[in-house]
Amino acid sequence: MEEVKLLGFWPSSFVYRVIWALKLKGVKFDYIEEDLSNKSELLLQYNPVRKNVPVLVHGGKSIAESLVILEYIEETWPQNPLLPKDPHEKALARFWMQFGVDKIRPAIFAYFRAIGEEGEKAKEFQEVLKIVEKQGLGDQKFFGGDNTIGLVDIAFGMLAYWLECIEEVVGVKVLEASSLPRLHAWAQNFKQVPVVKDNLPDRGKLLAHYKHSREKLILAASSSQ
Repeated sequence: MEEVKLLGFWPSSFVYRVIWALKLKGVKFDYIEEDLSNKSELLLQYNPVRKNVPVLVHGGKSIAESLVILEYIEETWPQNPLLPKDPHEKALARFWMQFGVDKIRPAIFAYFRAIGEEGEKAKEFQEVLKIVEKQGLGDQKFFGGDNTIGLVDIAFGMLAYWLECIEEVVGVKVLEASSLPRLHAWAQNFKQVPVVKDNLPDRGKLLAHYKHSREKLILAASSSQ
């Protein structure tokens, strides 16, 4: 079997997407931790365009961008499929993964970076999540169905764990059982999936990481006034 390596950075939910997918497929890999403030020659060699993580290296060939990597994993190791077989259902899964890129990611970044507009940005973010809950998740336990997680669940993994720390740092809740009951239940169920539960960053360490990032944003905002 060709060697598999994963270049990552411990707080990154994008890196954990790849870890979960590889673990679900039963693919053995070597994990290489990167210091993004002092990027290694290996990272610059394997991802010269974006110079970022995650990067999957399979048989000496590199693949960058987490969603692209997930698709590569699904095609390369077809066991334990993470996308539906039905073409229409597969297309819908890819739609929601792209929705995450186009809508969820900008909303969460705007919410985290909001200084003085936290409540407003939290409401905007919540409206995006209401669409996901109603149109994407529906009445299912997981986006992949009632019995198993799939690539959409993995792509939305940040909402299940990282968001809790971000909410604590920002000081305004977004994903609550009262306003988003089904999506909130999904988040709790997702965290209990063994491959997810056993592969998460330390919460205290992650919280400190986000606090530090938030403090820098607040300092920069006050300095510019």
